[in-house]
Amino acid sequence: MDIKPFNRPIRVLVAKVGLDGHDRGARIIATSLRDAGMEVIYTGLRQTPEMVVNTALQEDVDAIGISILSGAHMTVFPKVLALMKEREMDDVLVTGGGIIPAKDMAELKGMGVGELFPPGTTTADIVKYITDWVHQHRNF
Repeated sequence: MDIKPFNRPIRVLVAKVGLDGHDRGARIIATSLRDAGMEVIYTGLRQTPEMVVNTALQEDVDAIGISILSGAHMTVFPKVLALMKEREMDDVLVTGGGIIPAKDMAELKGMGVGELFPPGTTTADIVKYITDWVHQHRNF
């Protein structure tokens, strides 16, 4: 399969939503994506779903990665998806990782969330997933 090269780097927004104050993992992911040649927008701590979606729209991102350790994943991801639907952002990947039980991961995927990565996932796997998804779903 011939894949034509992108005329711009893949753009990814890395977000920490809610009161979760642990951002080491998000920073590692952001650095790894940047090292892989992607443009990364890191929102910092304590963002709302509205702030994340608005930033993603303004920055014209290809993917949103949400890092969540607080247990609020069943609230945060559906809210982000709903806001994206309102803004017709149907060509943007929503992915993420953190402490999310397997049952909840399956339910979130059924709602339209992409792959979710638990602790211990290699950064290479995350880079590959985002790159492959963008190649398959976006026209550059």
